[in-house]
Amino acid sequence: MKNNSLKNDSLKKDSAGITLTAGGAVLARMKAIGIDYIFANSGTDFPPIIEGLAEANAKDIELPNALVMPHENAAMGMAHGYYLATGKAQAVMAHTNVGLANCAIGAINAATEHVPIVLMSGRTPVMEKGRLGARTVPIGWGQEMRDQGAMVRESTKWEYELKFPEQVPDVVDRAYAIASSVPKGPVYVSLPREVLCEPCPSDQIDSPLRMQPVKVAPPQASVEAAADILAQAKNPVIIAQRGTGSAEAFGRFGALVDQWGIPVVQYWAIQLALGTEHPMFAGMDPARWLKDADAVLVMDCLAPWSPDIHTLRDDCKVVQVGQNPLYARFPGRNFAADISLCGETGDVIMMLADAMDRRHGDHRDVCAKRRAKVAAITKETRKKALAAADAGGVDPMSKAYVSRCLSAAIANRPATVFSELGCPLEPLSLSTHSSWFQEPHSGGLGWSFPAAMGYQLADKEKLVVATMGDGSYMFANPTACHQIAEALELPILILVLNNNEWGAVRQSVTGMYPDGYAAKTNEMPLTALKPSPDFTKVAEASRAWVAKAERAEDLPGILRDAIKHIDTNRSHAFVEVTIAP
Repeated sequence: MKNNSLKNDSLKKDSAGITLTAGGAVLARMKAIGIDYIFANSGTDFPPIIEGLAEANAKDIELPNALVMPHENAAMGMAHGYYLATGKAQAVMAHTNVGLANCAIGAINAATEHVPIVLMSGRTPVMEKGRLGARTVPIGWGQEMRDQGAMVRESTKWEYELKFPEQVPDVVDRAYAIASSVPKGPVYVSLPREVLCEPCPSDQIDSPLRMQPVKVAPPQASVEAAADILAQAKNPVIIAQRGTGSAEAFGRFGALVDQWGIPVVQYWAIQLALGTEHPMFAGMDPARWLKDADAVLVMDCLAPWSPDIHTLRDDCKVVQVGQNPLYARFPGRNFAADISLCGETGDVIMMLADAMDRRHGDHRDVCAKRRAKVAAITKETRKKALAAADAGGVDPMSKAYVSRCLSAAIANRPATVFSELGCPLEPLSLSTHSSWFQEPHSGGLGWSFPAAMGYQLADKEKLVVATMGDGSYMFANPTACHQIAEALELPILILVLNNNEWGAVRQSVTGMYPDGYAAKTNEMPLTALKPSPDFTKVAEASRAWVAKAERAEDLPGILRDAIKHIDTNRSHAFVEVTIAP
């Protein structure tokens, strides 16, 4: 990469008569507006992109760092994880329709979790001859589609096909701005090969972003009305799933619920909203709190409770907060919303906290009594959860026990844990913003491993742990992920909790048919993953440090050794843990 003075001098030269190809201009424009990385899996549509990389380098033009991704699922997961670490949208480039098909699961996950990604893929050439970029191999016919964008249309906020090279600055700006506008999410741009081969005027390539993302905030009157509901409630409860949005809001939120004595349930939590040792952390099950609640603050929750299990009082008021409080892109979601506060979650929390502060003086005694009552209950809930986790320290061990051991191993150091049907949150001891991420509620498997690598790419010094089940590990295309971890020197810790089955499917069957034939006989068709591969061999192929933890008593020492290897050698470590079904 070159410095800005060289870049600007070069672009002035270009505007005087030497132009970039559209392939190079797309890359240069993305860098100019703030995209750091392009996670790319190349194909036969990529010659103008690859030539553009070489061309821009020869002309001293600064570009995003283009990283080779052996599989598109890893590309999407890494862009997702990088955003979680930085709050900055990144780009993914894939090969025509087949590459886009492999990106579809990642697009579904990003859309569900409001993660902005600029997704691009090539389009098979239109022309059969007579133009640079025309079809040259049989797949030019085999990969043509009538409607390529349809594969990701339902999961993207906006899509477009680049038609002329001079559109590059406007199309890239629009893609980035729409992806980064509230509610955030992925966008898709199709890039025909012939267009990428054409020359593109470069006079606007290095200009500032010309289309700013939309920012949204709730009306102050709605914030005040929500504060009145919470302040006047006798039994308020907060359900949080996607964290607090920022470190500042995380601290403010913890102080707010402590001051007001409001229990916080992190039901199917995707991100940490409140430390697990906080006196107002009320566990993961909302049942005991919802039955008496007269006010519920729903904090960025796709499904804050299960209507088939949980029932609210008729007089209970519900306030929903988030980038898209009603989750409008989901056809069926019928949770009450007496007040909806739309905006970045962190911003709304800060506004609501200010409004609540102005009301606290009139409710000080009530809050103190409620806090003492709630704290006594949550202390007992926490005690039982940890005792249950400790009881899982037998052979084969429980997932909760693995969480307990991991907590001890990462104590007193900055760490972030990703879990995809891996280590559960409740037994962990976590107290900071961005210390916990769970798989998206869309359930596109194979997410944790690459997302953790994307996060680690953004913060090489932090300990990043990817935990997952054996099925999720196989879905991640582990050979590709281990290759990336070695190639990019990403020192993540990977824990595969192996129970030789689709454990989530088993739980779903027993939940629906607790007295059914499958439960009675303990025979679960279509769930077994036996015989299990030796996953350590997959990791060893990319020179990872590996170990197997088959006995509960060995796990703490193995985790210490794995982290010591990471600290000393700065390369990734892999532990396969045998757990009970």
